[in-house]
Amino acid sequence: MIRKFFLWLVGLGFTGLVLAVAAVLGAFWYFGQSVPDHSQLAGYQPATVTRVHAGDGRLLAQFAVEERFAVPISAIPKRVVAAFLSAEDKSFYQHPGIDLPSIGAAVIKNVLLVVQGRRPVGASTITQQVAKNFLLTNEVSIERKIKEAIIALRLEQAYSKDRILELYLNEIYLGRSAYGVAVAALNYFDKSLDELTVAEAAYLAALPKAPNNYNPITKKPAALARRNWVLDQMRDNGYIDAEQAAAAKAEDLVVRERGGAARAQADYFVEEVRRELAGLYGDDVLYKGGLSVRTTLDPQLQGFADKALQDGLIDYDRRHGWRGPLAQLDSVPEAWHAAVEAFERPAAALPEWETALVLAVQDTGAVLGFADGRQGHLPFSELTWARPWLEEQKVGARPKRTADVLTAGDFILVEAVVEDAEGKAYPENSYGLRQIPAVNGGIVAMDPHTGRVLAMSGGFSFGASEFNRATQATRQPGSAFKPFVYLGAFEEGFTPATIVLDAPITIDQGEELGKWKPANYSEEFYGPSPLRLGVEKSRNLMTVRLAQQVGMRKVKEVAERFGIVDNLEPVLAMALGSGETTVLRLTRAYSELVNGGKAIEPTFIDRVQNRQGQTIFRHDQRRCEGCLADVWQGQDVPVPPDTRAQLADPAVVYQIVSLLEGAVQRGTGVRLRELGIPLAGKTGTTNDSRDTWFMGLTPDLAVGVFVGFDTPVPMGAKETGSSVALPVFKGFMAQAMQQRPAVPFRIPPGIRLVWVDRFTGERSNPGAEDAILEAFQPGTEPAFGEAPRVLPDVGSAVAPSAAGTAPAAGDKPLPPSPSTTGTIGSGIY
Repeated sequence: MIRKFFLWLVGLGFTGLVLAVAAVLGAFWYFGQSVPDHSQLAGYQPATVTRVHAGDGRLLAQFAVEERFAVPISAIPKRVVAAFLSAEDKSFYQHPGIDLPSIGAAVIKNVLLVVQGRRPVGASTITQQVAKNFLLTNEVSIERKIKEAIIALRLEQAYSKDRILELYLNEIYLGRSAYGVAVAALNYFDKSLDELTVAEAAYLAALPKAPNNYNPITKKPAALARRNWVLDQMRDNGYIDAEQAAAAKAEDLVVRERGGAARAQADYFVEEVRRELAGLYGDDVLYKGGLSVRTTLDPQLQGFADKALQDGLIDYDRRHGWRGPLAQLDSVPEAWHAAVEAFERPAAALPEWETALVLAVQDTGAVLGFADGRQGHLPFSELTWARPWLEEQKVGARPKRTADVLTAGDFILVEAVVEDAEGKAYPENSYGLRQIPAVNGGIVAMDPHTGRVLAMSGGFSFGASEFNRATQATRQPGSAFKPFVYLGAFEEGFTPATIVLDAPITIDQGEELGKWKPANYSEEFYGPSPLRLGVEKSRNLMTVRLAQQVGMRKVKEVAERFGIVDNLEPVLAMALGSGETTVLRLTRAYSELVNGGKAIEPTFIDRVQNRQGQTIFRHDQRRCEGCLADVWQGQDVPVPPDTRAQLADPAVVYQIVSLLEGAVQRGTGVRLRELGIPLAGKTGTTNDSRDTWFMGLTPDLAVGVFVGFDTPVPMGAKETGSSVALPVFKGFMAQAMQQRPAVPFRIPPGIRLVWVDRFTGERSNPGAEDAILEAFQPGTEPAFGEAPRVLPDVGSAVAPSAAGTAPAAGDKPLPPSPSTTGTIGSGIY
């Protein structure tokens, strides 16, 4: 009976085994019909981050849905691989995809866990984790585990172990927004993979199960314990010896913030790049495609541009008064530091500004309180600028006491100061009152020969407004447009010495449109004057007469040729800059003046490479024969071809640059003369000073500045491009040119420099009073004793006055023109 019973048990066991095998095979067959196709992993490329770099290689920004860098298994250090194998799957290179002993142990353990009402554990190999992460969900179920095992077995048949491990190490989430080991190394330790220590590699390998449970800052003891467990496993598996394990355990777990000091800041620039990339490749490639983007940005110039624009906006804003505190409390609470801490800091506040609460008002200033419990003092001398703001940018009387500006309970912005305006030192913990400007603006710095945008800022604060006033705001350039009217005239045979009448003019605009009566900014008239003075002194009446003489169709053609506007309406008001354009487009047009009339295309991107390192976009498309030579063997240095289109005669555009240089030396840009470097430029101011501009040039740098309110309103009495926009340009250029050579403007062939009197345009002698070197095309220069060409006066609805009122200070009176009569028709055309 014992033998029969034993045989019965054996038979029962064998039958059970057969049934179990059949059940497993049946389950594998059944669930194998519906598992995802693993072959899709053959060409799988993980979603990787797009990195944007400045021109010098510094990181600007990253765009990603999941922050990940794809690293081939051959580039992952052995100690990193060893750490993950020891922590996750020590028999990875031996098992066929599933680890039966581990599964058996997990089954027994899970029986106990289920009885205890706890969550069961898995026994997944790395291959199974790849199957789950790529092809399945995180659902906790027997069905998912069976499918996971089926796919794992198939993966092992289809792909090498190294390929499976590569997928795993690049895909896994490790906390701190890090997907994959490469980003984790950066986000935790600010290191590349090959720089990680054994202890750091072990810590990363401790994270896959539950990154939040081993946070190195909030749960450091648990993180250290888990890391040390991984080190023990690495020792037991023979990857490190006992001495190395002990040394690694003794190493502290220190998180290092990632590359903050090396990253350049250029928020408006980066956003422009992001929009361009999205337009070229779409959002999917932008955020998942792993592009490497080299931009045109010069981080140093960008810093100068940001600072110059912010300083200029603040200076203008302070001239127009104090608009009051950020908020007010009825009284100062006992827990005032908590009130300051709870107060929301304005997004537009500069990083160096702090939020403070006025605790008390004294004759000598104000007592300030900060969120951390500190107290400070705001001297009255730092309040003298804070005249009350009135409507239309007017201001009230200068404050005579602290109470005229501040009240206890005011929330304000302040900045630490060390000395007053006269250089006298303040006591420690002294602060100055600050105010976020209501006005805004934009600045662009461009290489005029290539169109590469070297720096750009689109406003006071990107955090407060992402609207880019350098590329998106279309505003009237005012007199900054005039050089292109004069360029059209020079192309029609006029010269800088041609005489034009500066006197009142009235234009009949047609039935029911009334009369148009343009005027100079000074509201004075200066009689017959050379065209040079029309640019240098920004004479509106001379420009209108000139535009009517050459025809607005010519002006329209020039404006569109230089890319200032797409479709300029051919009416005379447009000659004074009433058309709308952007800072970027006008900076390009000025670049095309100083580069000899060559067409350029503004760009923010030099090159884009895909994840394989192949260049898929290049701004400079020229082919350079000989540039890829491996060895220099005495051959000539290759010269890339110049494929830029010629927009205008180099001699003509140089004449315009010469006029703009005169505007800096003697005209509306004279405030720049103290910089002592070759500069050319033009101010621009629209009606009621709603838009103010300055467009400036050196031989190798073009800079455009715009300042105005986002909703155009007058900027105040006597505020012009010269007082508002020019200081921004000056602040930028004073820094930018410190390390750049100050070279003179290049004179092209076909130019004759002749001494003339700048007030009469007549030939003069070197050293004579008011004599300047004027640029002429051969055959157009005046001879000694010859009167310059005079532009006939245009017909008008109301006859212009005679010579006009007395000239302004600094302008030399002119004799009556030999001819100030004649008509070419009336109306606007």
